[in-house]
Amino acid sequence: MIPIKIPEEIALMREGGRMLAQIMEELKKEVRPGVTTKALDQSAERKIREAGAKPAFKNYNGFPASICTSVNEEVVHAIPSLEKILQAGDILTLDIGLIWKGYYLDMARTVPVGEISPDAARLLRVAWKALKVGTKKVRPGVTIGDLGNTIERAIGPVGYGIVRELCGHGIGKELHEEPQIPNYGERHAGETLKEGMVICIEPMITLGGWQVQLAKDGQTFVTKDGSLSAHFEDTIAVIENGYEALTHI
Repeated sequence: MIPIKIPEEIALMREGGRMLAQIMEELKKEVRPGVTTKALDQSAERKIREAGAKPAFKNYNGFPASICTSVNEEVVHAIPSLEKILQAGDILTLDIGLIWKGYYLDMARTVPVGEISPDAARLLRVAWKALKVGTKKVRPGVTIGDLGNTIERAIGPVGYGIVRELCGHGIGKELHEEPQIPNYGERHAGETLKEGMVICIEPMITLGGWQVQLAKDGQTFVTKDGSLSAHFEDTIAVIENGYEALTHI
């Protein structure tokens, strides 16, 4: 069963989404060589709580932190640590969620740490474009297959790996709701998007193969071949004439 939100619920999620987007912008400015991922986690949690919200990820399925800080070959769900010190040339995915008045919001951005390689910079540009192209496809009547196919076609010709074992999802009173939103698909296949659905679109791509594996910490997914990975995500509402990106300022 895919939950449908009434306008009052989407209004609350819009409030939380704008709050989360502002926190993300502030946190991105703190990313620099020499900073630990634990320091970024502490800063994010402080900002979330000062805004009157709650961290969405803390203690979720045993996750011990408020944000995910995935570096280089880490795709998603990396645990912040005092031992993980950012180095110039790294790429870092900040994945942040909060709970606002009973509703979850979720977003991610992959950012450079200092000056990065041309290959890494291109990876970030393609992943960002895939999110934008996928978002613009959203409207009532479009299928999940249509959406995944649009994202896939934005990435495939470049030759990057499209992670298949992880995907986007519905969101609302729970962090993960139906439907699942893969970053690939067949046109006209799958569930049809309807007004009132709220989903997270989140392309995850790699410089190498698409296969991932779970690290020893039981939380972090990494690329199997050790290649760089980028991940962008927004919470998107399906509205009467198209879409609204809720995690934007």
